[in-house]
Amino acid sequence: MPFKSLDELRAACLDLPAGSDAAADAVARRQDTLTKPQGSLGRLEAIAAWLARWQGRDMPQLDHVKVLVFAGNHGVTAQGVSAFPSEVTVQMVANFAGGGAAINQLARIAGAELDVIPLDLDYPTGDFTQVPAMDGEAFLAAVSAGYGAVTKDLDLVCFGEMGIGNTTPAAAISAALFGGGAEKWTGRGTGVDDAGLVRKITAIEAGLKRHAEALADPLGIAAALGGRELAAIFGATLAARHLGVPVLLDGFVCTAAAAPLARLHPAGLAHTLAAHVSAESGHRRLLEALGLPPLLDLGMRLGEGSGACLAVNIVRSALECHTSMASFAEAGVSEK
Repeated sequence: MPFKSLDELRAACLDLPAGSDAAADAVARRQDTLTKPQGSLGRLEAIAAWLARWQGRDMPQLDHVKVLVFAGNHGVTAQGVSAFPSEVTVQMVANFAGGGAAINQLARIAGAELDVIPLDLDYPTGDFTQVPAMDGEAFLAAVSAGYGAVTKDLDLVCFGEMGIGNTTPAAAISAALFGGGAEKWTGRGTGVDDAGLVRKITAIEAGLKRHAEALADPLGIAAALGGRELAAIFGATLAARHLGVPVLLDGFVCTAAAAPLARLHPAGLAHTLAAHVSAESGHRRLLEALGLPPLLDLGMRLGEGSGACLAVNIVRSALECHTSMASFAEAGVSEK
């Protein structure tokens, strides 16, 4: 296990490489020579430079792209916070394995390898209205599982999740990190009715009150209010930074899972892009709080890494323009 204590994990969160200014600057210089008005490709130009910075290459590449989907179950579902029963998590993991889910199709189209990682699905986390979702040992095990899932050979990684009820811990973590109370961050998730929404808000308020002593520490928040798949996404985001792998974050749950790193280090999520803003009400607020403008806004709220996979195609387009366009000199086109 990479992390044997919270202090060891905290130290790893504070020791983050800054990325390569030289590689990003080289991309920017090349962009200014290509057959287009300078800056006319907008964020596509910035995406190419972002890839270069975090890959540490003057000429980035996307030969090996992976989608990591982490799955976990949540004790807080006992509070009636989801429209679906918790056994759906296991059933959907089987659906992923059979190739029948949306993420299977989107990963194939994006040219990305899909890896689904279930985390102790037979043992839900604790109901955080009553007890911490995870004790220190369980939290570190989940973080370490995510950390170990990212490998240095990746050129880009997308994170996704599957876990019935997991918009509840995502909202709880967001409220604990950024304040404003449960109602500000809580949406309908899988489609709960008005009564279900009230139950979600009530459960989150109870969790925030019960674990008030943990709320000063981002790691304590993630353990007390989160879930195994969220902890794994946190660990995977940290590993990607240490290994020089750029990250596309998916929706509300993934963003909330990674958010504690931004509270531990002011540039903790600089190696990530927000792939999209989901229809879950707290996601837009969370992206604004983190300063992460989304690439897409398609009204999606599926999870699974679906929005991140769609954004791979945008990143590929940015890279193709950067690597394959002719310069003014090569094309014989007059500059202004």
